[in-house]
Amino acid sequence: MKISKVCKAIVAGAAAGTAAAATAVQDGQLTAAEGVTIVLAILGAYAATWKVPNREPKDQS
Repeated sequence: MKISKVCKAIVAGAAAGTAAAATAVQDGQLTAAEGVTIVLAILGAYAATWKVPNREPKDQS
């Protein structure tokens, strides 16, 4: 199964953003600093996932 870099980056960013947002709203409010943290988590996950190359599949013979 081949998954594109774009799809993996989107999923990674969504997971990181969701985790950061869930932590940020534990007290019932979202501050500007928490919003910045969420955005940085999303962008960091996008960049890290995009930068790491896919592993070459092993020969199945």
